[in-house]
Amino acid sequence: MKVGELTKRTGLTVRTLHHYDEIGLLAPAERTSSGHRLYGETELRRLQEIVSLKSVGLPLKEIKEYLLRDEASLDGVLELQVERINQQIAGRKQILALIQELRQRLRSPKGVSLEELTRTIEVTMKYEKYYTPEQLEQLEEHAGEVGEERIQAVQQEWTELFAAYQASMEEGCDPASDEVQALARKSAALIQEFTGGDEAIAASLGNMYKTEGGEGISSSHGMNTSPELWEYMGKAGAVLRGDS
Repeated sequence: MKVGELTKRTGLTVRTLHHYDEIGLLAPAERTSSGHRLYGETELRRLQEIVSLKSVGLPLKEIKEYLLRDEASLDGVLELQVERINQQIAGRKQILALIQELRQRLRSPKGVSLEELTRTIEVTMKYEKYYTPEQLEQLEEHAGEVGEERIQAVQQEWTELFAAYQASMEEGCDPASDEVQALARKSAALIQEFTGGDEAIAASLGNMYKTEGGEGISSSHGMNTSPELWEYMGKAGAVLRGDS
């Protein structure tokens, strides 16, 4: 396949392909006597690997290093791309919930406070930091499927769960007790509902909470918690998962 046909069919530019050749990332299969670059199946597979790795944010230098590994394969690269795409979705669901809540308040007699506006901005920025646009789109679609009524109900369920955890902690209940484990199961079910069972989204969610702190994220949703409470909840979750 000549370079002109390749650029026409893929949307890449001649300049890009020439650059890949110059830096040793993608050489043509051969050159004609007139100097035209020709690309075959092997080169197209390599190009797919480059495009996939570039789409998940790797710079060309790292892409070149990655593809030099013995274990590098098109399937492995595509798997990485799928994983990264799956990690980009979860946040938009909660962002959508906040925006919908904000719209409702705008229509109410009380209007919207400065605190509510800054909270929405804060959460939006956090989610866009930890999730890719594709992940956020998936969560947005999921939010549309469950509906505003269910989103508000889940918010209330979390508020009640935090209160129940707090009471159990203050009473000195063991995180492994039946009472606290019932709360842990409910928490796990709500998280499962939020992520839609997507392990990559769950991992992104966990990464965000680990980095930002559960108390900080919950407070941005109007729920006051403490580091001690999150530690207690974490212990209960570990027992439920069998990690303790």
